[in-house]
Amino acid sequence: MSEDKLRKLARKRAQAKIGFYVHLVIYVIINVFLFLLWYMTSDTTEFPWFIFPLVGWGIGLVAHGVYTFYGSSTGLEDSMTERGLAKLKAQGSN
Repeated sequence: MSEDKLRKLARKRAQAKIGFYVHLVIYVIINVFLFLLWYMTSDTTEFPWFIFPLVGWGIGLVAHGVYTFYGSSTGLEDSMTERGLAKLKAQGSN
């Protein structure tokens, strides 16, 4: 792979990781705010409604993390692309 392609791939991976970290920071800030809102405005014996966005958004955050660190910008997409390319080349030579 050429130096230019390697640089572009490295930049793409770095941007994906930065995007995940920004998502993580926003998740923490917003969910701390929601917890404090619940804590300040209701009796602590009331149902903790803040867990719904915490869990729901948390699932999305985990999916984003898996995709960022184990999905597209790492080996999985590269290996699937290589396998697909090899299959297409094999079909084309027949």
